Amino acid sequence: MLELLCCQGRTVSAEQLSWLRDWIASHREWSRKRLARELCVLWDWRDARGRLKDFAARSFLLKLKERGDVELPALQVQKRRAPRSVKPLAGWQEPSVWRAKLDQVQPIELEVLRAGTESYGRWAFYLEHYHYLGWRVVGENLGFAFYDRHRRDLGCSLFGAAAWQCQVRDSFLNWSSRERAEQLPRLANNTRFLLLPWVGVKHLASHVLGQFANRISADWQQKYGHGLGWLETFVDTERYSGACYRAANWRYVGQTAGRSRQDRHHQLQVSAKAVYLYDLSSP
Repeated sequence: MLELLCCQGRTVSAEQLSWLRDWIASHREWSRKRLARELCVLWDWRDARGRLKDFAARSFLLKLKERGDVELPALQVQKRRAPRSVKPLAGWQEPSVWRAKLDQVQPIELEVLRAGTESYGRWAFYLEHYHYLGWRVVGENLGFAFYDRHRRDLGCSLFGAAAWQCQVRDSFLNWSSRERAEQLPRLANNTRFLLLPWVGVKHLASHVLGQFANRISADWQQKYGHGLGWLETFVDTERYSGACYRAANWRYVGQTAGRSRQDRHHQLQVSAKAVYLYDLSSP
């Protein structure tokens, strides 16, 4: 029986796809958000902690729509929330540049960020103002802030869902389409990594990346109920060399084709990125 490979390890048969078309057509008054949530309930589509995977279901439905397999109701623009904005820090003044050796600021403390805390607000502010991609959080994600021995801010990082498809990565891992769908939840993307511009500490970046590698799978397990096997990142080589990833034993596996993950019609050209992977199972 024909099967269509879709996101998050979900496959549908021709019979299921026919049912899905009829089910969507019978609920034309529902929003896309409600369709995704109700589909999770019907298919018992949950994460390792038993929570409905409604974000994955929305992605699933959109991919089917892009393929022409289903029709979805029009976006209810009037009901969409305005994008979340990052609140400015009260009385913020950028610190003066300071320099130190790595051993003078150790031990480095990593903090997992929790939404709504003061640390989370400061972390979001830093990413929005000092990272060229800004602050954006969707899907499964884990944010970190890191501090020196005196609790001074050094930088912040964000890990999120892996890119759905990356030819050089998938070839390196010898993933078939089915294996990719099954294994992607165990791969996280280091989408943001920021050393604050007033901090001058040589080798700090690679040292912190090493600390992430030692703990992130356990942190992900605690938050989402499953661990990680690999990390990935995409380095814009027009801006950065990627030296800190190489120094932290991440492996360069090639370059992207120069399209973004939002390029659904294969027309949006962006700068090619260097792709690095880290095997969390390696000693």
